Amino acid sequence: MFDSDLDTRAARLNDRYRHHAAIEVLRRAVTDPDLGRVALVSSFGAESVVLLHMVSRVAPGLPVLFIDTQMLFPETLAYQREVSAKLGLTDVQVIMASASEIAAHDPDGTLHRVNADACCDIRKTMPLERALSGYDAWITGRKRFQNGHRAALEFFEPEPPARLRVNPLAHWRPEDVQDYMIENRLPRHPLVAQGYPSIGCAPCTSPVAPGEDPRSGRWRGLEKSECGIHFIGGRMVRGKVSA
Repeated sequence: MFDSDLDTRAARLNDRYRHHAAIEVLRRAVTDPDLGRVALVSSFGAESVVLLHMVSRVAPGLPVLFIDTQMLFPETLAYQREVSAKLGLTDVQVIMASASEIAAHDPDGTLHRVNADACCDIRKTMPLERALSGYDAWITGRKRFQNGHRAALEFFEPEPPARLRVNPLAHWRPEDVQDYMIENRLPRHPLVAQGYPSIGCAPCTSPVAPGEDPRSGRWRGLEKSECGIHFIGGRMVRGKVSA
């Protein structure tokens, strides 16, 4: 049992590691008793390889949870296999909605057209919640620069009712990400070169024109900027699934 509530633990951890570099935040997060059992959640998207590479250096056996929504680009699935093998990650777990859940809620694969939130809930949020039920904290690749909702992101934040979230790259700039990839000769997601700086499911991701926000190609035209596994203002964004 932990000795304090989530907000107190997050504040204590942020104070403890406030001046640490990203890789040291990660290294210490996987062993700090204030975190408990930890997993990395990775989309194997445009910038995911940075954090995956750091994990390969400090804890290659750390559980890595990859959500296969069954609507991903083929390039993402191939990239996931390539990066996992190249970096020597030994516990990559592919998680997804069950066949019965898909059959009950999205049998023809068109739910995203009428209710994108419900589609994300079935295909991402619910499977991830099940997978994370055995963990006390999880690591994300979110960064302050990605959109306005993340502008105040800290290394550690509470996820009520019982988990913490770790964001080692919270303070990185876009150029920091690119420099790290170049310096470590990391493989790029093949869709980045085709104009996809942020990559999600194929039906809901479009290329981004020069000068547009990098995440503008996600759910273009919808009042939506998060898939539901991330939250705004300290609370999880999770819509109920429509029958």
